[in-house]
Amino acid sequence: MQTSARQYPTLPAAEARPKRRFSRALFILPAAAIFALLAVFAVGLRTNPNLVPSPLIGKRVPAFSLPPVRGEKLGLSSRDLYGRVSLVNVFASWCVACREEHPLLMALKERGIVPVNGIDYEDKPADVAAWLKRMGNPYARIGDDASGRVGIDWGVYGVPETFLITRDGRIAYKVIGAITPKILAESLLPKIAALGKKTPAAVRAKAVE
Repeated sequence: MQTSARQYPTLPAAEARPKRRFSRALFILPAAAIFALLAVFAVGLRTNPNLVPSPLIGKRVPAFSLPPVRGEKLGLSSRDLYGRVSLVNVFASWCVACREEHPLLMALKERGIVPVNGIDYEDKPADVAAWLKRMGNPYARIGDDASGRVGIDWGVYGVPETFLITRDGRIAYKVIGAITPKILAESLLPKIAALGKKTPAAVRAKAVE
């Protein structure tokens, strides 16, 4: 005996419409989310990463004490950052951008514009020793932050990053990424001059001697 297929009642057109509207909403919401993400991404591409603000600006440097890297006698601690305007450069031998900015750091040292201290971030002792020997050492002191813990305290996003420190041990300015000639001339040197009570022209002149 053949059974007939069960017949289900059909919904009236007025009742079916909400279902179609709901399905359409499910499509519109993901599409809107995707466009919002694309907009954020586009803005991010236009944003200069060097201008990302740091919550540490105006605050005293974090308390820390690091041993020297292999081949160097002087480590770096927060106590070393008081008494004069200085830079703290977070770097690593494996960092490509660090290699790009290195000649500018060497020039700052050779011209005596400002002391540059280094924090070697998550590096291997033999690698950083070889790197400094090959590239030259622009640092007055270098602290070995093998664990990266001090870098976290400084709010480091990655390497390189450079901090301008005041005489009383406060962070005045931060450069995220490699220092470029433009950043040096238009941002760092004027700020160094202001903190050292020298005219920007005098500092720039010394930088190009």
